[in-house]
Amino acid sequence: MKLGFICEGKTEKKIVESPNFQQFLTSIGHTCVEDIIDAKGNGNLLPEHLAEFTEVLLAKGAERIVVLTDLDEDACITLTKQRINAPQSHVVIISVKKVEAWFLADDVCMSTICKTPIHFEQPEQEQNPFQTIKSLLIQHTTKGIGDKILLAARVIFNDFSILRAAAHPNCLSAKYLVNKLTTL
Repeated sequence: MKLGFICEGKTEKKIVESPNFQQFLTSIGHTCVEDIIDAKGNGNLLPEHLAEFTEVLLAKGAERIVVLTDLDEDACITLTKQRINAPQSHVVIISVKKVEAWFLADDVCMSTICKTPIHFEQPEQEQNPFQTIKSLLIQHTTKGIGDKILLAARVIFNDFSILRAAAHPNCLSAKYLVNKLTTL
């Protein structure tokens, strides 16, 4: 099945574009349409914008649309889904709390970038996983990271795997993504 992705921002888009994610899609019988949409913030993940993004992806051959966003400050996944109000034909995947928690859940990648064994017990309970990773980098390598886009590039370069994040017992949103895409 050809999937079209609408991503909240650049970090989510980088994950979807990554070789590991694309290989995962291929392994479960899916492909990704050429254009992966960066909505440029969750404020643009509203029905009026989704319709425009959907048209672009359908014109590129998408058979199913996947929306990838963060929970951010919403109280629960249900409220985020209600705010987005995507058509029922769309698959909405919401990372808890922020997508960078998925990076924390990938022990192999985190250990590589921090140059020491790292296991983070509760990645989805971190209020600011980007800041947590930045602190870990400073602590273990004496070098931080400037912004989320640079972090995404670094973890992807260092073999971030959505499958490893989904295998973490306390990263249920990554597990949901993998399960949902596998069963489409």
